[in-house]
Amino acid sequence: MLRLTTLASALALSTAAAMAEDIKVGVSPGEHGEIMEKVAEVAEPMGLNIEIIEFSDYVVPNQALADGDLDANSFQHRPYLENQMKDRGFELVEVGTTITTPMGIYSDRIEDLADLPDGAQVAIPNDPTNGGRALLILQDLGLITLAEDTGLVPSPLDVSDNPKGLQFLELDAAQLPRTLADADIAIINTNYALASGLSPKADAIAMEKADSPYVNIIVVQEGRQDEPWVQTLVDAYHSAEVKAFIDEKYEGAVLTSW
Repeated sequence: MLRLTTLASALALSTAAAMAEDIKVGVSPGEHGEIMEKVAEVAEPMGLNIEIIEFSDYVVPNQALADGDLDANSFQHRPYLENQMKDRGFELVEVGTTITTPMGIYSDRIEDLADLPDGAQVAIPNDPTNGGRALLILQDLGLITLAEDTGLVPSPLDVSDNPKGLQFLELDAAQLPRTLADADIAIINTNYALASGLSPKADAIAMEKADSPYVNIIVVQEGRQDEPWVQTLVDAYHSAEVKAFIDEKYEGAVLTSW
């Protein structure tokens, strides 16, 4: 009986391997890539082999997905996807939520925002949604006031009150950690902060509020959302194993959505 059971198990594993589906998932550096590595471990025995493709910026992963070079991507929040679809005409769709990564304010010059000098240089992302997100953080902290009805994508042109005369440096999000030697403060996405060795918990002098609308998502091409592997990918991401990995590794700097 033991031999028959062993044989049956071996045959089942062999069948699962033969039926396994291969997909390519695009991610950005840092926690998105690290978490997807764990997701891939969980997904493999579920019959899904994930090849992880890392991109160094926020623009290419959606273009690669729209072009069919990827099956899914996992790197962006909803406002960013909505803006990309509006501006570039991508036909993409959200299939599941992942994590929230509060942006942080970092500085090599000051330890308290109360010490931010007049005319300070403030480095923010140059894409509309993350740049707007950074400005909203500054508004929440009372450093600037934005014009009404700017929504989630304000630009420096929408700053209606700037008592300290802050100067905004709009740069590629991945380059922001490098600006700390020159700018007074930089508002940095968590993935790029972690990738550069910064700790949101230990190094940030201020953090975005936890109730922000910027939950991150898994995205696929429109029309593919009902393919069986999509639900497998989401289920693997939403597993207890992945949640435990995130909670232990990031110690509250990355929050799960499930």
